[in-house]
Amino acid sequence: MNLRSLIWCVLPAVLAAQDPAPIDPVKTEITVNEKIAAEAPAAITVWPKLQIQANPGVNVDDRLRSVPGFTLFRRSSSIVANPTTQGISLRGLGSSGASRTLVLWDGIPANDPFGGWVYWTRFAPEEIDRIEVVRGASTSVFGDRAIGGSIQLFSRQAEPWRLHGAYEGGNKGTHQIGAGFSHLKPRWAFSTDTRLFRTDGFYIIEDGRRGAADTKAGVHFAAGDVRLDYTGAKDRFFLKFDALTEDRANGTVLQRNSTSLGNISGQYFREFGKDNLSLSAWHGQEEFHASFSTILGANRATERLTMRQQVPADVSGGSALYRLQRTGANALFGGDFTRVEGYSIETSFPTGFANRGGIQWQRGAFAQADVKAGPVKFFGGGRVHAAGTQGSFFSPSGGFVVGRKQWRGRGSVYRSFRAPTLNELFREFRAGNAVTRANDLLKPEFAFGSELGLDYSGETTRASITAFRTSLTDLITNVTLLSTPALIERQRRNAGAALTRGIEATVTQQWRHNLRLELAWLFSDSRFTNRLRIAQVPKHAGNALLMWSKGKTLISGGLRSFSMQFDDELNTFRLPGYATVQLAMRHNLTTQLSAIASFENLLDRRFYTAFSPIPNVGIPRMWRGGLRWEGRVRK
Repeated sequence: MNLRSLIWCVLPAVLAAQDPAPIDPVKTEITVNEKIAAEAPAAITVWPKLQIQANPGVNVDDRLRSVPGFTLFRRSSSIVANPTTQGISLRGLGSSGASRTLVLWDGIPANDPFGGWVYWTRFAPEEIDRIEVVRGASTSVFGDRAIGGSIQLFSRQAEPWRLHGAYEGGNKGTHQIGAGFSHLKPRWAFSTDTRLFRTDGFYIIEDGRRGAADTKAGVHFAAGDVRLDYTGAKDRFFLKFDALTEDRANGTVLQRNSTSLGNISGQYFREFGKDNLSLSAWHGQEEFHASFSTILGANRATERLTMRQQVPADVSGGSALYRLQRTGANALFGGDFTRVEGYSIETSFPTGFANRGGIQWQRGAFAQADVKAGPVKFFGGGRVHAAGTQGSFFSPSGGFVVGRKQWRGRGSVYRSFRAPTLNELFREFRAGNAVTRANDLLKPEFAFGSELGLDYSGETTRASITAFRTSLTDLITNVTLLSTPALIERQRRNAGAALTRGIEATVTQQWRHNLRLELAWLFSDSRFTNRLRIAQVPKHAGNALLMWSKGKTLISGGLRSFSMQFDDELNTFRLPGYATVQLAMRHNLTTQLSAIASFENLLDRRFYTAFSPIPNVGIPRMWRGGLRWEGRVRK
């Protein structure tokens, strides 16, 4: 079934004589952790569980591509992309592999401590209850990883004697198994979940250019977590452990990478009347292995091993938050710290051995407040942040919100920064015959942003439009040093100044029988001062999603489109624009058993993701179907 057929199947429901279901209002608060939120003059996208299910994808990143402005470093899906290219860009700020967006999982940072990217295989989409995407650094609550915004993932809450299991199979040798259990008592809750996935993947070099050295790119992984909660009258505490092991084929015989990691975290919450205290702590360890090669010959017939890498890293961190709530005024203040130690241990062939890395300390303290004056609410805040040898920085923010009936106007200005990661400082990276050198002389990058927006929230219609401007100083990007048909050599450098300007708009319309249409568009003009475009940033990105949900059935069809972008800062390698169609279906066969089917790139549109210097292609048509059982078991 294609998208046109889907529309004609569900559109007659509009004619049924039932009242439209109400739509959720515009989100006005940033959820810092599970129990503490701060109102902010920001553009916030909220995906409840139904929205997560309506967007197909093995991992959360493939689903979030329906949010305009959300991109990874490259267009590749996380099921085939090297994890070191899975950093997030929002609003056209770009990425060098390291993320310019902070990801929080139940209030705990989830960015890789060594490189800033995100292991999307850690998160099971079916067990995520809600996702919040905040574009822009309009609050001073978060640290340097949130220079472009933040994404918060919230796990599904435990239920009494809940047991679930699922199997999905698809093309390209794809199989996924998931299982979990939870139980809830008056004060205690326990939950656990695990996911196993494998796919043979696909060739990332297109037909006619492949040689004997090329193989399919794919991933096998196992991920799981265990969580224990205590809920008292005024106290709440959780302790969570999660682990991941994955092995990836990177598209040639010799190029592979693997990761094993484990994280333990805890969070304590206490109510003091109208005030709240939250304490969090976390520790994680991981080890990343990778091998790199050079492709020889114009026909890609052979390859030569050039390097093996071993990257051990560990992180410890903590944060404290205190929220004051008073009539007409609120305040949130606190502090946080992280300690990261990591090394890139490299064996190069035939040149020798290197061990580069070190310890990176970061500490910060912040205050954020809002005061109401008639119909206007004013916001102000600031963060003092020390980034070890990189120095200390002050990041202020301010803004306003004014509301009248269904309308809400907002504006904000802010200054933020990002310190280079240990990966950017010390680790070399290679993709095909394109090599990127490290640079231990990198300086922090800075952003000064402003935005002005208008929100409308009606009973069945919701709309938002935001104009934004972000100037970047000392932007860290990959600078081309050499470009030949056989080798592209780049180095991470502070590339000077850049400017991003744009408009983003969203409209959601709800009709009868829970038929919903969502439209979203982002225009982002991101350029260096020499007028060249920032690499990996499309000027236009749009999304349309038609979703019908009634009783036992959910059907959704979506269109994602991206305009042309460049693969390098010299704007030499042009990646044409493209559009893909997605389809997701779910039907409850019984009260406990559901049938699931999903299609990504339904029309099998070919699009390019990178030049290495041979053009790489993105995800082809991928489909999966299966069954999910979810019910209650008795003691």
